[in-house]
Amino acid sequence: MLFVEYPKCSTCKKAKQWLDAHGVQYTDRHIVEQNPTAQELEGWVEKSGLPLKKFFNTSGLKYKELGLAVKLPTMTDTEKLDLLATDGMLVKRPIVVGEDFVLVGFKEADWAARLG
Repeated sequence: MLFVEYPKCSTCKKAKQWLDAHGVQYTDRHIVEQNPTAQELEGWVEKSGLPLKKFFNTSGLKYKELGLAVKLPTMTDTEKLDLLATDGMLVKRPIVVGEDFVLVGFKEADWAARLG
């Protein structure tokens, strides 16, 4: 399983503590040092069952600086994926990528239901 995080993010820290406390094995990946590619993101969106917009870090400074709340509705999915692939700070985190699922953001109940 892949755990994609920004180490300074408090939610990511909580999620990592949860994984460790529950004995979940994972490979850690720093989202800024190893930003997801557009192809990875496309696969994750598909596995997650979530709309692409859920992969944007809407509370991030970069999101606000770029005025994405206004721009996203007029962008194609390909443009959105390409944009997300340019900067890990645009991507909502943490992300857990399993064989047949993807969890975006940390909601303990959802993680417990999926990861046990």
